[in-house]
Amino acid sequence: MFKVIIVAAVLAILYVIVCILAYQFQEKIVFFPQKLDRNHTFRFRNPYQEMFIVMTDGVKLHGLLFNAKQSKGLIFYLHGNAGSLQSWGEVAPVYLNSGFDVFMLDYRGYGKSEGHIDGEDQLVKDVQKVYDELAARYNESSVIVLGYSLGSGLAAKIAAANAPRKLILQAPYYNLTDIMRHATPFLPTFLLRYKMNTNEALPACKMPLVIFHGDHDEVIPYTQALKLQLLFKPGDTLITLRGMGHNGMTDDDTYKKAIAAILADAPAME
Repeated sequence: MFKVIIVAAVLAILYVIVCILAYQFQEKIVFFPQKLDRNHTFRFRNPYQEMFIVMTDGVKLHGLLFNAKQSKGLIFYLHGNAGSLQSWGEVAPVYLNSGFDVFMLDYRGYGKSEGHIDGEDQLVKDVQKVYDELAARYNESSVIVLGYSLGSGLAAKIAAANAPRKLILQAPYYNLTDIMRHATPFLPTFLLRYKMNTNEALPACKMPLVIFHGDHDEVIPYTQALKLQLLFKPGDTLITLRGMGHNGMTDDDTYKKAIAAILADAPAME
């Protein structure tokens, strides 16, 4: 009996340690940035402008603006939790081919962006500040906010607080608490400091919404899109990509055809 008590005590201590580590080192669990040297040269096929946008605390965030030949407007693109614009920039031609400029942002600590992420509020405020900079260049009625994976929750929050033409979410989550229950059911959800409540943002989004999700997504289950679908208003759309996993969506022919059709109905900028 004494041995059982000892084993139980040791397991309890180990569990508490795991919980503490999960809380303290959350950024390393959620975010996987690729750092780039400030002098790094991108080698994309399409011309681009580099932009450094200063946040309220003086930190400079880096973004790329790709220009279409005859622009209908802007795709404000928020990428996933890994990599940098070195790889994410490769998807720009899909939207450029439909006549849209594309702006992509590297979050704090990603690519050439300075600083590090230390909270959800900070992350959302950063993206809003960058959105404001781009909205000063483009009529908001010609801006489409697009978020992939982690970026989908940010995109929903930004769309809810502003008035872009359309919101497009790729492989979105209902919220990260739901994802945590799925991925680590043995950990209490109160440890999570990044909630990213997409489900709370969508009801405030007045613009049309399109969700793309692969029904074989191994990272963010397709059921997350089905839960978000319950929040749809008239005119919102869920497009299921059959056999698609989490990565490589922008390279999928079904996605390319669907997104081209969606973007084709956007009028040219005046």
